[in-house]
Amino acid sequence: MITVLSGGVGAARMLRALRTHIPAEDLSAIVNVGDDLVLHGLTICPDLDTITYTLTGRNNEVLGWGLQGESWRVMEQLGHLGGANWFGLGDLDLATHLYRSQRLAEGATKTAVTGELAQRLGLDIALWPVSDDPVATTFDSEIGPLSFQEYFVRHHHQVAVRAVHFAGAESATLTTQTQRALSTAERIIIAPSNPLISIGPMLAIAGLREELQRRRQDVVAVSPIIAGAALKGPADRLLGELGYEVSCVGVAQYYEGLIGTLVIDEVDADLADRVAATGCAVRVTTTIMSDASHAAALVRAVLA
Repeated sequence: MITVLSGGVGAARMLRALRTHIPAEDLSAIVNVGDDLVLHGLTICPDLDTITYTLTGRNNEVLGWGLQGESWRVMEQLGHLGGANWFGLGDLDLATHLYRSQRLAEGATKTAVTGELAQRLGLDIALWPVSDDPVATTFDSEIGPLSFQEYFVRHHHQVAVRAVHFAGAESATLTTQTQRALSTAERIIIAPSNPLISIGPMLAIAGLREELQRRRQDVVAVSPIIAGAALKGPADRLLGELGYEVSCVGVAQYYEGLIGTLVIDEVDADLADRVAATGCAVRVTTTIMSDASHAAALVRAVLA
């Protein structure tokens, strides 16, 4: 069994690549819930949905999120009525959130609802929210406190951040399924997701960090920073703002003591010795999954 600690887009691509090389029944994903929010009375789980949509061939590859063939009539009408429509929810995507919200109101757990959606949409890997308890990533920014989606969507992650917090993480617990996926995995992979705001909220929940420390030699992370920049999102900016070096070395420092191996891109090969100085092994390959051959090379590196 291979277990992948996952954020959204980068993790979805990593899981898609892994699934082409190992049986789906041998692959599981533990997914961040720090991005989750309640909006318009609906519970929205962006990372869980991005992975589900991507691995079932439904993701809108043009936008990078949401569903193919989407329309926006509900959001347009909401705006006409004076409602908040800065967080775009497509008409098809709304069905997912309506279903999830109904089931949660009926008493189902987030884990159970995730399983139901996965089954109905034809997802063939095990997908687990890291916790059924509410965890919310928030930011101390130059314009004041911000929720995750206010920072990420409303302000396009263009405001400076002084600190990141994970509200609720101190009392949250790992689900039974998450604990089992970690303890039984032959290898634990940390996807090329944002270390601070995709993996960080999971590490803040009691038990996960400790399990990675215990299993350290079985843990392989993929750096999302290539040549000092993130392919997508604010990982590079946040690393710098919060005091880390903006490079794969900074990623290694963030994961120090938790990983046995860090996979870095070929363009950063000259940094391999500095990465190794943090106490982990280093593998150098292409980490940009721009085509099938590059994705296969990355899979070989994380499974080697």
